[in-house]
Amino acid sequence: MLTARSRRAALAAIAAAGLVGTVAMPTAAQAADAKRQKTVNLQLLAINDFHGNLEPPAGSSGTIKEIDPATGQVVSTPAGGIEYLATALRQARIPADDSITVAAGDIVGASPLTSALFHDEPTIEAMDKLGLDVTAVGNHEFDEGAKELVRLQEGGCHPVDGCYEEGRKFKGANFNYLAANVTNEKTGKPILAPYWVTKSQGVKVGFIGATLEGTPNIVTAEGVKGLKFGNEVATINKYAAELKKQGVNSIVALIHEGGYPASSTYNYDCGTAGQGISGPIVDIAKNLDPAIGAIVTGHTHNAYACTIPDPQGVPRSVTSAASFGRLYTEIDLKLDKTTGSIVRPSVKAENHVVRRTVEKAPDMTELIAHYSKLAAPIANRPVGYVGSDINGRGSSDLEKPLGDVIADAQLEGLAPADKGGAQVAFMNPGGIRSDLVYKASGAEGDGVVTYGEAFTVQPFTNMMQVKTLTGAQLVQLLQQQVSGPNDAAPKILQGSKNLAYTLDMRKTGAARVVADSIRLNGAPIDPAGKYRVAANEFLAGGGDGFPAFAAGTDKLVGASDLDVFAAYLGAHSSAASPLKAPAQDRIKVIGPGSDID
Repeated sequence: MLTARSRRAALAAIAAAGLVGTVAMPTAAQAADAKRQKTVNLQLLAINDFHGNLEPPAGSSGTIKEIDPATGQVVSTPAGGIEYLATALRQARIPADDSITVAAGDIVGASPLTSALFHDEPTIEAMDKLGLDVTAVGNHEFDEGAKELVRLQEGGCHPVDGCYEEGRKFKGANFNYLAANVTNEKTGKPILAPYWVTKSQGVKVGFIGATLEGTPNIVTAEGVKGLKFGNEVATINKYAAELKKQGVNSIVALIHEGGYPASSTYNYDCGTAGQGISGPIVDIAKNLDPAIGAIVTGHTHNAYACTIPDPQGVPRSVTSAASFGRLYTEIDLKLDKTTGSIVRPSVKAENHVVRRTVEKAPDMTELIAHYSKLAAPIANRPVGYVGSDINGRGSSDLEKPLGDVIADAQLEGLAPADKGGAQVAFMNPGGIRSDLVYKASGAEGDGVVTYGEAFTVQPFTNMMQVKTLTGAQLVQLLQQQVSGPNDAAPKILQGSKNLAYTLDMRKTGAARVVADSIRLNGAPIDPAGKYRVAANEFLAGGGDGFPAFAAGTDKLVGASDLDVFAAYLGAHSSAASPLKAPAQDRIKVIGPGSDID
């Protein structure tokens, strides 16, 4: 297979874009000088959590927080979009002696309609044009199961929907998907390659890719059926040892797991010892083989370029480029030509904003236009109206305005006796993928919510379920938001308007939920009572660390979450009376709290 790197060299870094020059070939004098050098320079360009956002993300999901050098104030800068990302990466490669483009997972999945309607084939095509060389798998790569992931790598038409255009067959990814810690339960073998090795100016460089061990907890059971997810540290160290035996001493880890920096500004300095970052990646980084010279991460959608000590106490670069193509990370390495290893003190990493002030890459504009035209009859249909932005993914509050709207939609849709008789509804915060934005994204007009925009908010098309929980289980459900696997990183459910309670974030674990404050329809919860509870199938199955849901009984399966959401928008808004953002008065929060899903 012709790799992305060889194709870039052969085609002069996609000169068809017409925006940037080709990467200059070294002169004879430069080549002779390079032979005398003990090290060679390698540039890594990294992204993560792109999630099929080919078009610029709308609302707050399409901005990056940075410090305005003129005023010193934190401002939100519009960023992202594959047309701008392609230009930025192509320009960044020009001065590099050699450049490899990498990613840390979730390139696809939870995608807007332009990509998702075609099972993310458009994004795979875009990443090939972009020059992506290698990526780890993320949890969202398993949204449609392992067979679909393998199809995205190897090509072929979708087994159900087939090919989308006559005479055109999907070729598969030209880049390499890595899944070191994802194995077949029966055979014990990785479902995809665990690592990829290439050469940079004569020096072997290996990339090991892994997703988070907890993937089964955040993906539907069907998506991870028959798979086993191993420990990140043990797996990566195992393959690092294997690479070293093969003479590969320059190793980079691509991990779909991340951290939480102390600041939301994209260029925050974590400190030389990584004291300004927390989360799972800290312990992972501290225990990975010192032979690994740099760690590229993702999953948390945060931005950071930090150093965290390795097992020997030596600082090591750990980076993440936020999400949705709003940033890219430039990592400059020196490779020792004698030992073949990364010269650790030489590693320099910096995040760059993908600003929408650069020229658009014409090939990406053409790709978007092609698929947008195919999707238009479905995507452009109006389903509702909003009077202002209703923030969901872009909200930093524990109770999100759009989360309230979705929960209300689910309660209304599932409340009729023949639909399940729901008495309360919950939405998982991680399932809210965007905002409802007032400004028109196309020709529909300001305030109009199209089907495509509603889909971007809830792209999983999970089926709704209603289950019976006892009052005691309902209280446990609320406590599980802030205890067990969600203790360190709370997942605050978005509840329907008839539920209210207090969260005391000064406390720890389950005690954060003030039990005697819980009211449903104004009344306390009866521990022995029975309640019909609505949620999407992922959450109802115990996903995101909510086993109380899985213990529910008398399951009834309803319409899809997207259909319920669209129906609610249509019933509760019009051009003359658009939907307003809810008051966010269902969860009273005491003490510090932030969105860390």
